[in-house]
Amino acid sequence: MTMLEGTCDPRFSPVADALARNFRDRGEIGAAVAVYENGRKVVDLWGGVADPATGREWQRDTLVCMMSVGKGMAALCIHRLLEAGKLELDAPVARYWPGFAQAGKEHVTVHHVLSAMSGVVYADAAPKNSVMQWDVMIEAIEKQPPFWEPGTRGGYHSMTAGFLLGELVRRVDGRALPRYFEEEIAAPLGASYGWGLDDARIARVAPIIGNPGHLTVQAFADPTTRLGRAWHMRPVGTQYYNTEEFQRGVLPSSNGHGDARSVARIYAALAEGGTLDGVSLVSPAAVERMRTLQWNGDCAMTDRPYRYGLGFFLNKMPMVPMGPNPRAFGHPGAGGSIGFADPERRLAFAYAPNFMCAGEGSGERCLALVEALPA
Repeated sequence: MTMLEGTCDPRFSPVADALARNFRDRGEIGAAVAVYENGRKVVDLWGGVADPATGREWQRDTLVCMMSVGKGMAALCIHRLLEAGKLELDAPVARYWPGFAQAGKEHVTVHHVLSAMSGVVYADAAPKNSVMQWDVMIEAIEKQPPFWEPGTRGGYHSMTAGFLLGELVRRVDGRALPRYFEEEIAAPLGASYGWGLDDARIARVAPIIGNPGHLTVQAFADPTTRLGRAWHMRPVGTQYYNTEEFQRGVLPSSNGHGDARSVARIYAALAEGGTLDGVSLVSPAAVERMRTLQWNGDCAMTDRPYRYGLGFFLNKMPMVPMGPNPRAFGHPGAGGSIGFADPERRLAFAYAPNFMCAGEGSGERCLALVEALPA
């Protein structure tokens, strides 16, 4: 029987029970979950095995790749730059990134990119195994025509979002995305999350354990699928997640590493209107913009039913589970990780496992934890 460590407010004991049952009945191997309410940490739990190959246990400071959770973190950086006046939402991307104005993308706006309506979902010119070569990927995206007319459809920018958002940050601020995020968001909040790990952080990482039933990973490996086309420049297989190249590289769409506590803390600031413990990330108006519905329906990339805001998914139970409030917002990651904020409830939640879920959504383990949150 897996013993949980950490703390849990008694009112949130159903979350602890759900995590224990995940280990007992749902195949959990190692994981952490954290919840903030009213700006206060009320759940901070972890347990299980971080690395089955060595038997290393999950510790308080264990890090894990949370996959696409990083797209929400990159979007948060863009919202900060919008508030600072360094970006305009309705301006063409090419105003800040002149090389982007190729192949029919001259009128693609920052809004199109944030809302996942730009149609710039591929980088066909990128060579095989080039996904960690930032300049190569940016050049390939510059050459790429939109897959649909920008602004007419919504579709998850599974591979390109991190590059699009990250390059906008670099162009208008001068700092690369990892440095901007660390200096402007993570460090001020005392959060351990980011891209491009050093030796000390790599030593804390729980390797990702693949699941043959995970449909997104299956699609990545099949070049005849839209996801397979999008990710053709990435080495095939879940073992790539555990390579030094992946852990040290910068792939904001996929390789952000952190812990549930840190991700929940960042979303707690958004649940509190943009400020937590005196650290202001954005204004309340920016939080409202983030969770303003942009499209609702079948995704043009995955065919899955989504609701999407400005850089963030909106609640879509059970595919993207964020509780009973349809205006809760955040970002899931392939395999089951998630972080989200519910400003009406003044609640933030994050879950970080090392064993990927099966299926196409956030999986039964994530869903069980979210459903255990008290009303």
